[in-house]
Amino acid sequence: GEEETFKILVATDIHLGYLEKDPVRGNDTFVTFDEILRHAQQKEVDFILLGGDLFHENKPSRKTLHNCIELLRKYCMGDHPVQFEILSDQSVNFGFSKFPWVNYQDGNLNISIPVFSIHGNHDDPTGADALCALDILSSAGLLNHFGRSSSVEKIDISPILLHKGSTKIALYGLGSIPDERLYRMFVNKQVTMLRPKEDEDNWFNLFVIHQN
Repeated sequence: GEEETFKILVATDIHLGYLEKDPVRGNDTFVTFDEILRHAQQKEVDFILLGGDLFHENKPSRKTLHNCIELLRKYCMGDHPVQFEILSDQSVNFGFSKFPWVNYQDGNLNISIPVFSIHGNHDDPTGADALCALDILSSAGLLNHFGRSSSVEKIDISPILLHKGSTKIALYGLGSIPDERLYRMFVNKQVTMLRPKEDEDNWFNLFVIHQN
C-alpha cells in the first residue's frame, strides 16, 4: 500500500545555467528542471533525490540562482503533508549547516516535497569556507544538502535513516571528491559505511555518489 511505499523521483546532472547566454538553448536547463519538479508534484512523490551537478558552474549566475530558487519555491513548498520520518541523528547528517535538520521539520517553513542532494564536481564546495551553491539553497530552507566530507584522509558515511510505515531506507551520500583521492582512500580502507544500530538487516541501502 501507499502508506508502506516510498515514491522517490531521482534526477541528476541537471547543470542549471549551461549555455544560459545562448539565444536558442539558453533556457533549456531551466525548462528541464521545471519538468522534473512538475512530475514530482503531479506524481505526489515522497521526496526528490538529486545525484549532483544541479548547477553547471561552481559560481552560478544570479539568473541561474534566481530561476532555481523560483522553481523550488513553486513546486516544493505547500501544505501537502510529508509522510515519512527521519530516525537518524540529523546533526550528523546535516552537520555542515547552521540549521542541522531536514527542511520539512523546520517550523518556519512549509515544505510539501523535500529535496535531498549531494554536490557534484561542477558545483562542489570551494574557497576558505568550503561553500557551494547548494549551501545557499540549504540555508534558505529549499533543499537538504548531504554527503559532505571534510577529511582528505578518512571518510565515515553516516546514512539518513528514513522510515515510512514498515519500510526503512538507509540513504548514504558522498559528494564529489577528486577521483585520485577517493581511490587512494578506498585502497587504504579509509572509507567506512556506518550501519543502523537497530535491525541493521531490515533496511534498504541506497548510496548516492558522483564520481567517474
